[in-house]
Amino acid sequence: MPSKRSQNTGPLLFALAAAVVLLVALSLWLYLSGQQPEDGSAEAGFARDMSVHHAQAVEMAEIVRDKTASEEVRLMAADMALAQQGQIGRMQGWLDAWGLSPTGTQPAMSWMGHPTEGRMPGMASPEEIERLQNASPEEADKLFFRLMIPHHQAAVPMAEAAMERTDRPEVDNLAGAIVAAQEGEIEIMKDMLRERGANAPLGSHDDGHSH
Repeated sequence: MPSKRSQNTGPLLFALAAAVVLLVALSLWLYLSGQQPEDGSAEAGFARDMSVHHAQAVEMAEIVRDKTASEEVRLMAADMALAQQGQIGRMQGWLDAWGLSPTGTQPAMSWMGHPTEGRMPGMASPEEIERLQNASPEEADKLFFRLMIPHHQAAVPMAEAAMERTDRPEVDNLAGAIVAAQEGEIEIMKDMLRERGANAPLGSHDDGHSH
């Protein structure tokens, strides 16, 4: 038969164990919540700026997807639009989970140390987008590559900068995937452009970086 003392200490031990579990859970919650990126963080800046950069790539890819007479170009543009739209969704999801606005108060690329008030590097002008919309199918294919190659080349150093500045695995993984995908697509687009007898793309750099 249990002693009276053991009967009295049982509930106390249970209460102490429950308190320890609660304290650990609270400490973990405070730690994780304290680790959320802040509004001016590299993670937030990357998510915002790359979303904008990707959005224009999606726009150009969808224009050419619907205009081109080449099945090869159509498939590439469709894949590009789908992949980058999905990445935009992921980055906007991060901002929402972190309790941050989709748009920040700082100029684009401030988190990289060189803010810009105008278009980010590699982005096409409104006039270039209009030219793409109005081009013939064959000319649209070439103009698409000539615009998208430097667009990709500018996204690579942005993603690399995020990898250098973050300690969050989800940000590092996505940025790494962007670098790998866009460097591969740059080479494919250069080949496809040469096959069409076109010159080097506007603003292209051999090292794959545009600043």
